[in-house]
Amino acid sequence: MKKIMSIIFRLLLGFICCAFGTVMAIQSNLGLSPWDVFHQGLSNITGLTIGQASIIVGLIVVTTTLLLKLEIGLGTIANMIIIGFFIDLIIYIDIIPLSSTLFSGVLMLIGSLVMMAIGSYFYISCKMGCGPRDGLMVVLVRVTGKSVGVIRFFIELSVLIVGWLLGGKVGIGTLITVMTVGSCVQLVFKIFKFDVKKVRHKNLKESFVFLNKYINN
Repeated sequence: MKKIMSIIFRLLLGFICCAFGTVMAIQSNLGLSPWDVFHQGLSNITGLTIGQASIIVGLIVVTTTLLLKLEIGLGTIANMIIIGFFIDLIIYIDIIPLSSTLFSGVLMLIGSLVMMAIGSYFYISCKMGCGPRDGLMVVLVRVTGKSVGVIRFFIELSVLIVGWLLGGKVGIGTLITVMTVGSCVQLVFKIFKFDVKKVRHKNLKESFVFLNKYINN
């Protein structure tokens, strides 16, 4: 049971870090991160909240990764739902102030990148299934043999272009994120000595068997 609780704790900590990172980028007032430019653009044309748009985009990305033969786990499903929920909750309770200066905005943007990278490490390392966007990153790293930094850069650039065309807010912070997010994730993984290429995630069936084994012992 302790092992299950530890995994749940790490998953939730990863999701919360990612949600805070997302809202910090929004509140930095320097332009949204590429994925959130896409989420905001989708929100603009559909009337959904950013959190709800994030969940729908997650479903689309998961479908894509399934076609590329990356199995999903309980962590993948939890990621889609919980991060979007926490994003809306953090925005609703308004605990992260809107930046009013360039200096504070840059600090918040850097903090958001670090939080997102740490969050990715925590939930990916649980081996319960990648989040939708990180799953896409992992499967493309495996398929192409390119580094995490390179793949992450091209993913972020692609969603940025689509989000901008949909009317999402782009600023200097957006460009900084595109240029540095891949390196930030790669650096955090290196600090934790975490090789994402070697991770073997449990699929849905294996996840349930794993949970049942430790709950009954």
